[in-house]
Formats: sequence, C-alpha cells, structure tokens
Amino acid sequence: MSLVQNLYRDYGDFKVDILEWELSDEGVTALWGPSGAGKTSVFQLLIGLEPCPGLKWEFQGQDLAALPMQERRLGIVFQSYEIFPPFTAQQNILFAAEVRKIDSERAGKHLRELAAILQLESCLSTQGALLSGGEKQRTALARALIGSPRFLLLDEPFSHLDQNLRASARQLVKQVIEKHKVPTLLITHDKGDLKALAQVVMKIENGRLVGSV
Repeated sequence: MSLVQNLYRDYGDFKVDILEWELSDEGVTALWGPSGAGKTSVFQLLIGLEPCPGLKWEFQGQDLAALPMQERRLGIVFQSYEIFPPFTAQQNILFAAEVRKIDSERAGKHLRELAAILQLESCLSTQGALLSGGEKQRTALARALIGSPRFLLLDEPFSHLDQNLRASARQLVKQVIEKHKVPTLLITHDKGDLKALAQVVMKIENGRLVGSV
C-alpha cells in the first residue's frame, strides 16, 4: 500500500480535506463521486499542479510529494488529454521519453510495444490536431506509460469518448494496466468505469472521503 497524508487545500468556498488515504500498490483504485465533489482537485494536488504544503505520499519507501515534480515518475492522463496539436502521435509519445532522459533505443522499443497493444500503429504519423478522440486518448495513455511510471493517474479518461467507444477503450486500458502491472488511480464519475476497471472504489463528497463503494 501507499499512504497519502494531509491532502488539504482551502479554496475559500470549498475544501479538499483528506487526513489519510491508503492507495493500493497494485491494480486500479477509483476515486468516484459527482461533479463538484473534489475529484479533479485531488488529482491536481497529488501530481503537484497545485500547492499542498503538508502533503506526504509514502510509496515504496519514498515520499513522492517531497520530490520535484519531474522526479516523481507519475504517469498522467488528463481529462482533456493535452495532446500537442502540431506534433504527430509518435512525437507526442516520445516527448515524454525525452523528458525522462530515456535512451532512444529503449524508448523506440517501448513505443512499438505500446502502439501495438493500444492499436496506434496506423496513426503514429498523424498530427495531434487530426487525431480522433479515441486516438488522442490512447496516445495520451501511451505517453503516460512510456516512462515506466511508478504510479498511473487517470482523470476521467473516457469522458470525451462517444458512448459506443467507451467499452472498447476501457478494455484496452485494462489490458495495458495489467500487462505493465502499474498501480493506478482512476478519477471518475461514471459507474461504468468502476465496473470495468476498479478493484477498490473510494467515494468522495464535498472534498472528503466518505467510504468505499
């Protein structure tokens, strides 16, 4: 297990207030709740996009919160995917490997593996601006995984997909997580995501954890 402590931020009219939270170090833990419950705020605080001075995140003997953001080795998929429009899908993915200073041979091998499992071979040379929603989602996932992250965090990764694409996208994500054995935190409001992916589900309301589901 990894242990998150003192996850607290006062936004004035809203607070995230989680004193202690155990996250599984295998499989998928989901943080589930309605819009406005604080899910995305928790996500941003954990990855370091917003300040959280008292935060501790003990994972395999290290306090991830004490490390500079670039050293935390977190794989991140944002709700909007954050694909660079002028870059090809391949360039988007390899950008993360360059930032992590992974040598080109290893990065290329990992890219080929991820492209195969995520069905990206046909669009690797397509500019980000021209990718479909599903292709952007899979490109973002490959980019998050190419650096062999300690922990994978997914913020509503299926919310921009058409309903008829979500089932296949969930199965692909499940397959990749199981293959790479990377512990994952899934942020979602969709019970379909929970059924397809989550082993543990924590519910959040008004910025506080209110129990498992």
